[in-house]
Amino acid sequence: MKTRITLFTLLTACSLGMPKLAQAAEKPPQTVTVTYDHPEHFTETREEKSLAPTRASNDYLTTLKSYIEQRAAKMLPAGERLDVVITDIDRAGSFEPWHGGSLREVRIIKDIYPPRIDLNFRLLDADGKIIREGTRKLRDPGFLTSNTAPTSDDSLRYEKRLIDRWLRKGPDKL
Repeated sequence: MKTRITLFTLLTACSLGMPKLAQAAEKPPQTVTVTYDHPEHFTETREEKSLAPTRASNDYLTTLKSYIEQRAAKMLPAGERLDVVITDIDRAGSFEPWHGGSLREVRIIKDIYPPRIDLNFRLLDADGKIIREGTRKLRDPGFLTSNTAPTSDDSLRYEKRLIDRWLRKGPDKL
């Protein structure tokens, strides 16, 4: 019992000092920011709404944003910052409603429906000066023959590969 009271007292005392600890342990400034420029106008959004309205969802945007931020942050030199604005996305595959029935709203993956991501970016140094900026149109017309595991169940595997290929070029060649 004495141990519990001492432990409780210790925990209470520590919790009173938490604001100071929280300030010291704050996350460093975010090195990568990803925003979407009018996602309601994205090719993917328009296609889903018109061809597969019951499946229409922008949930993939949250997943892709998080993926880009995490991957890019690992590749940036200390002090640099990357701002990405995605202006259009057309995910791999499409809907072929002419199949009818239960296939009406199934995403069909074929080589004629490659993934596309259009973006603008700014790479900044530690002082906020622009190192590089530009517009990129990421494409993978051979996405089905590239080396992605065909058994992968990640619905964004082709789009993530576009991002990875772009980021692997490194900050000097983004």
